[in-house]
Amino acid sequence: MKDLLRTHTSLQEGIEKLLNLQSKIENDASSKYLAMASWLDRNGFENTAGYMYKQAEEERTHFLKVFKYITEIGGIAITPVVAEVKQEFSSFKEVFEIALQNEIAVTHAVNKIIAKCRLENDYATEEFMMWYVKEQREEEINARRALELFDLIDEDSASGKFELDKQIAKIGSVEA
Repeated sequence: MKDLLRTHTSLQEGIEKLLNLQSKIENDASSKYLAMASWLDRNGFENTAGYMYKQAEEERTHFLKVFKYITEIGGIAITPVVAEVKQEFSSFKEVFEIALQNEIAVTHAVNKIIAKCRLENDYATEEFMMWYVKEQREEEINARRALELFDLIDEDSASGKFELDKQIAKIGSVEA
């Protein structure tokens, strides 16, 4: 039956598998940012929690974009299982260290899809994925900027935590 379905799409099976993996990665990223937002809220970082809630929603949008692309091109989109995510963090800074590592992992996954597209001459999917290349560049810049703020502002003082909470919330916005 799967061979019959394959005749209705130009999407190569290997690329479809990578796209389904990407949708899972994006869905997991949304869950991770949601857990980070909850931790930040519980620990008094209200502004930064708002930033992370927006990040969680953005990652969900990224997930749906890939998921819908698979179906639109005639592939089989697999609904990802929600993975268990870390709920507790040792520090405010650790949240952003993990966020940056997660974004770097997403960038590598995007690059892997594009490399496979080039190998398979799938120009449509490569073009679709180029949006993610630009997006990942921005996501990594924002995560690095947050970590740079920890080098500039003392996290150990109450006023430093207050200032970090204000400044991180501005990252990626027009006023930043």
